[in-house]
Amino acid sequence: MAMRVPRDASLPNPDPSADSPSAALVNEHAPYMVATYARPPPVFVQGEGSYVWDVENRKYLDFTAGIAVTSLGHSDAEFTNLLTQQAKTLIHASNLYYNPWTGALSKLLVETTRSSGGMHDAARVFVCNSGSEANEAAIKFARKTGKILDPSGEKTEVVSFNNAFHGRTMGSLSATHNPKYQKPFAPMVPGFVQGTYNDINGIKSLVTEKTCGVIVEPIQGEGGVMTGSEEFLVALAQRCREVGAVLIYDEIQCGMGRTGTFWAHGSLAKEAHPDVITTAKALGNGFPIGAVVVNDFVGDKIQVGDHGTTFGGNPLACRLAHYLVGRLSDETLRKGVVEKGRLFRDGFDKLRERFPELITEVRGRGLILGLQLTEDPGAIVKAARERGLLVITAGTNTLRFVPSLVVSEEEIAEGLEILGEAIAATR
Repeated sequence: MAMRVPRDASLPNPDPSADSPSAALVNEHAPYMVATYARPPPVFVQGEGSYVWDVENRKYLDFTAGIAVTSLGHSDAEFTNLLTQQAKTLIHASNLYYNPWTGALSKLLVETTRSSGGMHDAARVFVCNSGSEANEAAIKFARKTGKILDPSGEKTEVVSFNNAFHGRTMGSLSATHNPKYQKPFAPMVPGFVQGTYNDINGIKSLVTEKTCGVIVEPIQGEGGVMTGSEEFLVALAQRCREVGAVLIYDEIQCGMGRTGTFWAHGSLAKEAHPDVITTAKALGNGFPIGAVVVNDFVGDKIQVGDHGTTFGGNPLACRLAHYLVGRLSDETLRKGVVEKGRLFRDGFDKLRERFPELITEVRGRGLILGLQLTEDPGAIVKAARERGLLVITAGTNTLRFVPSLVVSEEEIAEGLEILGEAIAATR
């Protein structure tokens, strides 16, 4: 009889061992999957609210929300009901024909953007399937605008910033100046220029008459939860207007209520507003959808045939997103996000007092938060997971917290307690 691998009985959720049902399932499937991800051992099969369960029925408190995606938590009842209804009605008809939901979503996104204090001249929407696709479309729209403003063809440069993450498709990857992501696929698309985030003095020489577009995250998620200063974003917007460059705010991770305003830039003055907003992630709560919101300066220059998508704007995705926009723009929910963000910060401050050599800084707003550490967080992430808490990393040695926006105060307290235990266990 095979010997059982001893398990650490003091841990509620020890990672599944080599002889577990989880490992058997992974080993059966792994040979057939392109190895693009390094994953921990648990295999998740169910979710409800802020919790997920694995194939061996271990329960985990989820502070990742699928990387800022499931903002209404897992298995939201009305979302599931609408998905079922629409799947029985019409899933896809293609963009060769009209359907009621693409237009309804576009209208609601424009109206909500304006009424929430976001881009004041938001006018039209292009619906696609993902964040990378949204950024790809935004880059193309900026290039087209540049071609019309300067028929000589010289206005083609796209500016982005260090530590940015805009996606994995070739255009969005070219705007993601990280050798780790770019080097295997070089050469990149030509015409992409890198600037320094929050460097106001560098803007004038960076954004020139040759610049057709500038793409920037108001809060860099993947880059370590770095917040763009109001002064920087105002100066960037003013410079874009001076040279006729399209300003694109990538709000794929930081938008849709996550900061306590519907858009992260919603607290900024009008002069800092963009010409384009890109969104995805929370827009579908796990169902694939992305969108590009543009003003007339950009929208007027895009003609029939300039861009397209087979699945983008399908009735199922758009009906779900229509529901999501309504829920995530709700004032009560947004006030709750601000309050919950304070609870996290209070907890982080206590952890910082307890582990001053480890925790140096807390960054972010609302429920997109970063805990800056002096060491690689890998061991803490594992220790937290083995105690029933899922957290992820970002940037260099940053723990990233992007839970569901409906996470409860009790769940926040529970997660912070587990995090403290995990850190203590790694000391």
